[in-house]
Amino acid sequence: MQVETAAPLIPPRPTIDKLRDVAAECKACDLWKTGTQTVFGEGKPSSLIMFIGEQPGDKEDLAGRPFVGPAGALLDKSLEEAGIDRAKVYVTNVVKHFKWEPRGKRRIHKKPNGVEITACRPWLQAEITVIQPRAIICLGSTAAQAVISPKFRVSVQRGEFVQSELAEYVTATVHPSSILRAPSDEMRRIERERFVNDLRKIRAALGAIAA
Repeated sequence: MQVETAAPLIPPRPTIDKLRDVAAECKACDLWKTGTQTVFGEGKPSSLIMFIGEQPGDKEDLAGRPFVGPAGALLDKSLEEAGIDRAKVYVTNVVKHFKWEPRGKRRIHKKPNGVEITACRPWLQAEITVIQPRAIICLGSTAAQAVISPKFRVSVQRGEFVQSELAEYVTATVHPSSILRAPSDEMRRIERERFVNDLRKIRAALGAIAA
């Protein structure tokens, strides 16, 4: 089965601004029908570090910006604690539309499928080409398996660097949203500490890149 992708929409000499403008009209998969808007990546074109999540959440879908909800706030605070300069970070997602299902009056995150990830992949590839980050950190298993390898297991390999043509340093850790979903305050504290420790390990490997 041939899967439609966003590839024909990529401009010949892309910049982040051009990509964002064109992506606003993307209909390569059906998620545009239920998402409020395309949520493209954000950060300076000179960013040395790229964080890649799964997809925008409810707050991001409404704001049109990535990582502006509770998980984004946790990421920002954790980066600060780990000594990673947020100004050097570009944040984006594998899928640019919010996939959700109704639960009462709430819109609950639903995991994107392979067709949706494949359809959206050209946007992420174009972002990486334009930014040319020295380090890519995937957040969560969906991003890690889409970007690094379908066999990558965050639960086992979190914080481990892998060889990749995408960047000099490539690794993955948990998504901040998984920390917020932990069943108790104590578990959230433990998982947040592990997350910050992953970021510190990444910071130590990157050295001057992240400072």
